[in-house]
Amino acid sequence: MQLTFASYNIHKGVGLDRRRDPDRILSVIEELQADVIALQEVDERFGTRRAVLNRQELESAGYQVASHSTKPASMGWHGNALLVRDGLEVIEVESETLPRLEPRGAVRAQLRVDGQQICVTCMHLDLSGLRRKRQFAHLCNNSRAPGLPAVMLGDCNEWIRPIGGVRGLAAHWEMVEPGRSFPARRPLLALDRLMHTPHWSLDHAQVHTSPLARQASDHLPIKVALTL
Repeated sequence: MQLTFASYNIHKGVGLDRRRDPDRILSVIEELQADVIALQEVDERFGTRRAVLNRQELESAGYQVASHSTKPASMGWHGNALLVRDGLEVIEVESETLPRLEPRGAVRAQLRVDGQQICVTCMHLDLSGLRRKRQFAHLCNNSRAPGLPAVMLGDCNEWIRPIGGVRGLAAHWEMVEPGRSFPARRPLLALDRLMHTPHWSLDHAQVHTSPLARQASDHLPIKVALTL
């Protein structure tokens, strides 16, 4: 069974032209043609933290929204949400508040695909290296039900070394770094990454570099195909 996972920090819908354009973000999401998409920064930053994207339009595009709202007008948990393609069953959705300097969180969903349960976590880690390490350790220990094939992906804000150090990854997780994804116009840093348990094998990984994606947000999306 092959599934395609994507991660996209949509920068609250604000593109490099400084315009907030949700329709442009939705078009990039449709370009990805992924089974599961981890979104970061899906809500406005202040006030009611209103959702940037329209839930009905996402559903019309063929996606279920798996998340818990930070506030009534929000879509994401501290800005994080998972989009799950129609046809994949969403069994349960949980939210995590991460150790943080500023509000950070993660969203975890248990899915059923052709009778097989899997666990997917969307995350947005801290800018501080020490807190990022603690957040990653927390997710490693809590991001799946025992024994389930699992994937974690998102904006890791890590540009120097493997997140959490080699020891944090070696026991249960394998890192996929598709390439440089930030800043979108002229990418220099591989901030957006995916981790998976050994149940999966990697088929291919790439940074999505369409002309629209280079304008829609300050991050480019990543896209990874895994086989279970």
